[in-house]
This record gives sequence, C-alpha cells and structure tokens, in this order.
Amino acid sequence: MSKLPKEHQFLDLSDYGRPFAFLIANRLKTTIYTPIHVTIAFTVCGLLAIAFILNNFYWSALFFLVLKSVLDAADGELARLKNTPSHTGRYFDSISDFILNLLFILSIWYITNSDFFLALLAFVGLELQGTLYNYYYVILRNRHNGDTTSRVFENKTPTALRGENQQTVDILYRIYSFCYGPYDRIIYGLDKNAIKGKYLPNWLMTAVSTFGLGFQLLLIGLFLVLGFKAYIIPFFIGYSLLIFVFILIRQLMNT
Repeated sequence: MSKLPKEHQFLDLSDYGRPFAFLIANRLKTTIYTPIHVTIAFTVCGLLAIAFILNNFYWSALFFLVLKSVLDAADGELARLKNTPSHTGRYFDSISDFILNLLFILSIWYITNSDFFLALLAFVGLELQGTLYNYYYVILRNRHNGDTTSRVFENKTPTALRGENQQTVDILYRIYSFCYGPYDRIIYGLDKNAIKGKYLPNWLMTAVSTFGLGFQLLLIGLFLVLGFKAYIIPFFIGYSLLIFVFILIRQLMNT
C-alpha cells in the first residue's frame, strides 16, 4: 500500500525495499506480530550492521543495512494492512532511526580515524537531508489524501489513536522533539512556504528522495564494500549542499 494515491506517486529512490516490505507485511498480517515488533527487528539489523562495520565485514554490513531499510518500510506497511496506525509506532520508528544514524556515523568515524567534528557535521547533514525529504513528502501525503500519521508540523503532542496510551504518546513525542526538533526548525526556516506551494513535480521528489534514509544507508554500504570508507563522512557533508539547490528549485517553480 503506497503512502500516496497512484496518480501522485513518484519514483522514490530511497524506497527500493518497498516490494519486499509489502511481502513481509502480508505474511505478518494475520499473525500476532505488530508493527512495533518489526521496528524492533530493524533496530536489531541496524545494530548488527554496526557490529560488522566495526569488524570490517563490509558485505555483511551492506546486507544488514539493506535489510534494515526493508524492515523500516515493512512496519508502516503492516500498520496499514492491519489498519492500526499509531503515533507510538511512528515516533518509535523515528527515534530508533535517529539513534542508529548517529551510531552509523560514529562507527564510520571510528574505522576511518576521521576528525570527530567532521563526523558530527556529517551526522547533522544526514539528518537535515532526511528532514527535507520527509518535509516535502509529508506535504504531498497530506495534500493528496495519502497516509497522514506523520504531520507536516510536529509542534504539539497528538491525541492518542485507538489502542494507544496517551502517556506513552506524550513521552515518545518529547523524545522525538528533542531528536528532530532542531532539524525541523532549520528546514522549516529555509523553506517555510513549502506547504503553500502548489507544485512539487515528480522529478523533483525523485531527486530529493536521494536524501531518504534508505538511499543514504545503501550509499554507506556501497562505499564500504567498494573500499571508499574514508570518503563517507566528506561525501555526506558535501552532499548536504544540495539541500539549498532543491529548496531553490522548489521556490522558483512556485513563484
């Protein structure tokens, strides 16, 4: 099940694992397993990838980075198939991603003996890239009656949905805001009128989808197996400059 109606779908380069995610979700649809279980599974895959990175088993790391991306899509698919959307699952997923992303960058920093400041700068770039992608994507989903569990502006605690505990949602929202709030504010500040824009062409969304986490992890894995591990941190720092390019293109197309 897509997050967008068919007529508004675009080629999402970060979502290469969606067909496999759909198969997994279909298998789990009538079982006792919930989207939270799948999120825990992708977290374990991420931790295994980190362990393999630290021990120089890069093909194994690539496998688990890709599997992590597949399962990252499968939890949302399972929630839609079971018709059990939840803010708990959405925030738990995002918080897990944030922690894993930091650990991914730190593991690359460790094995390459890079400058720690540059590693942190790469992490910030990684998160800003993902925030821009999610910002535009959520705008599209809300505009075209797609999946609306994610909100364009996460500026207040949402009301718990059926089957959720409000206190749990409150706690996870606070953690989510601590992790992502600064990046959200930066991207909103750079392109605060995006929600008013009427035109987000498919080709632009495809280009911005290279900022999606699935594509980012695939690049990290490929850099590792190709022997380019020393270039991962500089790459994500430099690639962040495209944030300004994509924002400028969107603004020029809506003037």
